[in-house]
Amino acid sequence: MKKLKIEFKWAIVFTITLLAWMLLEKTLGWHEENIANHWWLTMLFAPFAIFIYLLAIREKRRRVYNKKMTWLQGFISGTILTVFVALLSPIAQYITHNYITPEYFKTVIEYSITNDLMTRTNANDYFNITNYMWQSAFGALGFGIVTAAIVAIFTRKK
Repeated sequence: MKKLKIEFKWAIVFTITLLAWMLLEKTLGWHEENIANHWWLTMLFAPFAIFIYLLAIREKRRRVYNKKMTWLQGFISGTILTVFVALLSPIAQYITHNYITPEYFKTVIEYSITNDLMTRTNANDYFNITNYMWQSAFGALGFGIVTAAIVAIFTRKK
């Protein structure tokens, strides 16, 4: 576990940053009156996520690999970080939808129905805590592995 300490630490930092972002989204009205733009505004979190991956892999290079790291070593570190982020993401979703923005699902369901984007049945099936927990975990895996691969290119040193 000692070898994975850096990745676990940064997964916790990532999760806390994500929760802070959710609070910002809620405060800016992206979960209520500006819900129509939520789908693209939430993508503004991506630079923060990439930056956290960069910091994590750089720390791994500095502390474990004596300031020298191959692309593969960086990618493996980023993939381990991704697994931890994916494991923590359902907890982040639970906190988000039970404490930060408990009315989000109701609001997005009503918006989807009112604007003829979905039927009530489809909206209820899609916008719920269970589905969002699964989506966040698998989304974290997909986005994280791609991010790890790209960040590892920029953090390798011989």
